[in-house]
Amino acid sequence: METDIYISTLQRYWGYSDFRGIQRDIIESIGSGRDTLGLMPTGGGKSITFQVPALALNKGVCIVITPLIALMKDQVRNLRERGIKAAAIYSGLTHEEIVITLENCIFGDYRFLYISPERISSELFQTKLRHMPVSFITVDEAHCISQWGYDFRPSYLKIAEIRRILPQVPILALTATATPEVVEDIQKQLLFNTPNAFRMSFERKNLTYVVRHTEDKHSELLRILNALSGSAIVYTRSRKGTREIAAELVASGISATFYHAGLDNDEKDKRQALWQKGDIRVMVATNAFGMGIDKPDVRVVVHMELPDAPEAYFQEAGRAGRDGKNAYAVLLYHKSDHTKLMRRVADTFPDKEFIRTVYEHLAYFFQLAMGDGHNVTYEFNLEEFCHNFHHFPIPVDSALRILSRAGYIDYTEEQETNSRLMFLLRRDELYRLEEVDASTDKVLQWVLRSYTGVFADYVFIDESLLARKTGLNPQQVYESLRGLTRRRILHYIPRKCTPYITYTCKRVETERIHISTEVYEKRKQSYQTRIEAMLHYATKDEQCRSRMLLNYFGETECVPCGRCDICLKEHESGLRKGEFERIRTYILHTLNKQGGSTPVHTLRTEQFAHEKMQIALQHLIHEEELFLNDGILSSK
Repeated sequence: METDIYISTLQRYWGYSDFRGIQRDIIESIGSGRDTLGLMPTGGGKSITFQVPALALNKGVCIVITPLIALMKDQVRNLRERGIKAAAIYSGLTHEEIVITLENCIFGDYRFLYISPERISSELFQTKLRHMPVSFITVDEAHCISQWGYDFRPSYLKIAEIRRILPQVPILALTATATPEVVEDIQKQLLFNTPNAFRMSFERKNLTYVVRHTEDKHSELLRILNALSGSAIVYTRSRKGTREIAAELVASGISATFYHAGLDNDEKDKRQALWQKGDIRVMVATNAFGMGIDKPDVRVVVHMELPDAPEAYFQEAGRAGRDGKNAYAVLLYHKSDHTKLMRRVADTFPDKEFIRTVYEHLAYFFQLAMGDGHNVTYEFNLEEFCHNFHHFPIPVDSALRILSRAGYIDYTEEQETNSRLMFLLRRDELYRLEEVDASTDKVLQWVLRSYTGVFADYVFIDESLLARKTGLNPQQVYESLRGLTRRRILHYIPRKCTPYITYTCKRVETERIHISTEVYEKRKQSYQTRIEAMLHYATKDEQCRSRMLLNYFGETECVPCGRCDICLKEHESGLRKGEFERIRTYILHTLNKQGGSTPVHTLRTEQFAHEKMQIALQHLIHEEELFLNDGILSSK
């Protein structure tokens, strides 16, 4: 396919005159039918790399696999606004809605289907997939498929099942964070025919990285937000912390709200919309916020605690300055953070004996007999489980994840289930009801008008829709339905977030639980390495912050940024550290190209002032890192 078809597609739907970075390389690669991996930093324009070729190829539907419901909804809405047929399948849809969506992708000339990795292995999806015209498969957040990545998700391993169903369909993997080891593993796990990766530099020239060592993080946060204008994100680890920090900011006159996974989807959408429109300046959030959120004018991202991986920090910090203007990523560090971070190793990888104990207690909790349980799914209340068996939640959560990776269970984190109800009385009995207040009567009438089958089985309902129909507010609708439930007129199950556990094999004796080296020891070592890299970033001051992050991702040919807190410190030469390191890097690179020596007068460049070049040279010669003889400069 000619490149101008891609350009015309870009211009027609997005109004851009040309691609940027490595977008064209990725598009031409997947467009020619080759398995392709694209590594692009946050804000690099990943969506263009699959949306443009999918439209230009015009060969069917592009399946986009992503764990991010917010991204699904946002991109489907944006595509539809451009006149492009797109759909998404996510938790909360009814079985009928899912079937209709899949049928539309088979017969309805749809171009994009967004789906979560958990749904790939469902019999319904795989049956429909076999009849679906598919142009190519896009895997977003592809680092999640690697056991050596920072955010491994077992559900991603199921993506290989699609390759077996559609062996001729190429795959496009995209990620914003991956070390060289993970890059190799992604291609292996996705069954690439041949290795084929395109890498865009992760350097963000407009983003200044800063680490602040402080005894009072909350006061430091206020100073930062008062010193900088514009939209901000503040990351903290706990849900309780999001509420408390947001309240402190509001009390100090800074508009803020909080966001975490425990909020229902409607509340998440509402708060996100307020922040994105600029009605609220600061979003205080756990790491549940930000993935797939495209707000270009974030001026500062502040981390109250250290993430447990440079990948997580880089991705979250990278949400600042996506408009290309100056922005800041600030990490607040206290000496106690070292101990807290190292403690996460033990919390994330509890002893194997404890993991076996959790498996045994899980069977008691669900009253599961030996040999039973295969493919049985249970709702799981972590708080109740820990109370019953006297465990702490964090190591239990980690134990369940390890058991999931070992293949004994499938542990699904909190998923929101839609509200549903079913009448307990017959229709004719409803007419004889007495003492029903006006609000409740309105709700009853609109439930009967809006939903069918409510006397035979549970039916999913939408309280916000009922509120609009009745003229009541959602809380009044909720109270009316709860009142009807107490009177045993109907049974109402409100929307809730709950984890699920599915036994992927029959319950076995505890002593037969085998946790392999790959699942435990190797992953523990990999996790500890990432934590140590994060601590090194926060505590060391010998090297530019940006350079430390880029080196971690395998970019060794990079220069100091000249803007971070390290680069702005005074070097012993009298220059700024960043200035000195940039000149030093230039000189050593020049010597290397010239075979180790060069006439000193050839070191003339407009990049550096003559006086600063002389100061750096004198220091390097004094420290015997360089030697000057008869006007010839040489290295060791």
